[in-house]
Amino acid sequence: MTSFAFYAVAAVAEIGGCFAFWAWLRLDRNVLWTVPGVLLLVVFALALTRIDAGFAGRTYAAYGGVYIVASLLWFWVVEGMRPDRWDVAGATISLIGAIVIFAAPRPVA
Repeated sequence: MTSFAFYAVAAVAEIGGCFAFWAWLRLDRNVLWTVPGVLLLVVFALALTRIDAGFAGRTYAAYGGVYIVASLLWFWVVEGMRPDRWDVAGATISLIGAIVIFAAPRPVA
Protein backbone atom coordinates (compact mmCIF):
# COMPACT_ATOMS: atom_id res chain seq x y z
CA MET A 1 0.00 0.00 0.00
CA THR A 2 2.90 2.36 0.69
CA SER A 3 4.14 1.94 -2.88
CA PHE A 4 0.73 2.92 -4.22
CA ALA A 5 0.79 6.12 -2.13
CA PHE A 6 4.24 7.02 -3.48
CA TYR A 7 3.04 6.30 -7.03
CA ALA A 8 0.05 8.61 -6.46
CA VAL A 9 2.23 11.40 -5.05
CA ALA A 10 4.67 10.98 -7.94
CA ALA A 11 1.87 11.18 -10.51
CA VAL A 12 0.26 14.30 -9.06
CA ALA A 13 3.65 16.00 -8.70
CA GLU A 14 4.79 15.10 -12.22
CA ILE A 15 1.57 16.13 -13.89
CA GLY A 16 1.34 19.33 -11.84
CA GLY A 17 4.97 20.17 -12.53
CA CYS A 18 4.64 19.58 -16.25
CA PHE A 19 1.34 21.47 -16.34
CA ALA A 20 3.09 24.51 -14.84
CA PHE A 21 5.40 24.55 -17.87
CA TRP A 22 2.42 23.93 -20.17
CA ALA A 23 0.68 26.93 -18.61
CA TRP A 24 3.73 29.13 -19.12
CA LEU A 25 4.49 28.08 -22.70
CA ARG A 26 1.05 27.18 -24.09
CA LEU A 27 -1.39 29.23 -22.01
CA ASP A 28 0.75 32.40 -21.88
CA ARG A 29 1.04 32.42 -18.10
CA ASN A 30 3.86 34.22 -16.31
CA VAL A 31 7.29 32.55 -16.29
CA LEU A 32 6.99 32.34 -12.49
CA TRP A 33 4.68 29.36 -13.05
CA THR A 34 7.88 27.39 -13.64
CA VAL A 35 9.03 27.83 -10.02
CA PRO A 36 6.36 25.55 -8.49
CA GLY A 37 6.73 23.41 -11.60
CA VAL A 38 10.38 22.69 -10.85
CA LEU A 39 9.62 22.06 -7.18
CA LEU A 40 6.86 19.61 -8.10
CA LEU A 41 9.18 17.77 -10.49
CA VAL A 42 11.69 17.38 -7.64
CA VAL A 43 8.90 15.95 -5.45
CA PHE A 44 8.04 13.59 -8.32
CA ALA A 45 11.60 12.28 -8.54
CA LEU A 46 11.89 11.87 -4.79
CA ALA A 47 8.55 10.04 -4.52
CA LEU A 48 9.39 7.64 -7.34
CA THR A 49 12.66 6.66 -5.67
CA ARG A 50 10.73 5.63 -2.53
CA ILE A 51 8.89 2.82 -4.33
CA ASP A 52 9.74 -0.55 -2.82
CA ALA A 53 11.08 -2.33 -5.89
CA GLY A 54 14.47 -3.82 -6.62
CA PHE A 55 15.07 -2.14 -9.97
CA ALA A 56 14.53 1.38 -11.26
CA GLY A 57 13.39 0.23 -14.71
CA ARG A 58 10.65 -1.99 -13.31
CA THR A 59 9.53 0.82 -11.00
CA TYR A 60 9.31 3.24 -13.93
CA ALA A 61 7.51 0.71 -16.13
CA ALA A 62 4.84 0.06 -13.51
CA TYR A 63 4.54 3.81 -12.91
CA GLY A 64 3.53 4.24 -16.54
CA GLY A 65 0.09 2.76 -15.89
CA VAL A 66 -0.44 4.92 -12.82
CA TYR A 67 0.64 7.99 -14.80
CA ILE A 68 -1.87 7.28 -17.56
CA VAL A 69 -4.76 6.97 -15.11
CA ALA A 70 -3.65 10.08 -13.19
CA SER A 71 -3.32 12.05 -16.43
CA LEU A 72 -6.87 11.23 -17.41
CA LEU A 73 -8.09 12.22 -13.95
CA TRP A 74 -6.23 15.53 -14.36
CA PHE A 75 -7.83 15.92 -17.79
CA TRP A 76 -11.24 15.48 -16.19
CA VAL A 77 -10.89 17.30 -12.85
CA VAL A 78 -8.53 20.16 -13.73
CA GLU A 79 -9.18 20.70 -17.43
CA GLY A 80 -12.88 19.91 -17.29
CA MET A 81 -12.89 17.36 -20.11
CA ARG A 82 -14.46 13.99 -19.40
CA PRO A 83 -12.48 10.99 -20.66
CA ASP A 84 -14.34 8.94 -23.26
CA ARG A 85 -14.74 5.17 -23.29
CA TRP A 86 -11.52 4.73 -25.28
CA ASP A 87 -9.58 6.72 -22.71
CA VAL A 88 -11.05 4.54 -19.96
CA ALA A 89 -10.34 1.33 -21.88
CA GLY A 90 -6.73 2.32 -22.55
CA ALA A 91 -6.19 3.40 -18.94
CA THR A 92 -7.64 0.12 -17.67
CA ILE A 93 -5.36 -1.91 -19.94
CA SER A 94 -2.30 0.09 -18.88
CA LEU A 95 -3.15 -0.17 -15.19
CA ILE A 96 -3.55 -3.94 -15.48
CA GLY A 97 -0.14 -4.02 -17.14
CA ALA A 98 1.35 -1.95 -14.34
CA ILE A 99 -0.08 -4.32 -11.73
CA VAL A 100 1.35 -7.34 -13.56
CA ILE A 101 4.78 -5.71 -13.77
CA PHE A 102 4.87 -4.56 -10.16
CA ALA A 103 3.12 -7.42 -8.35
CA ALA A 104 4.21 -10.49 -10.30
CA PRO A 105 5.83 -13.13 -8.11
CA ARG A 106 9.55 -13.23 -8.77
CA PRO A 107 12.38 -15.13 -7.18
CA VAL A 108 14.53 -13.11 -4.82
CA ALA A 109 17.79 -12.24 -6.58
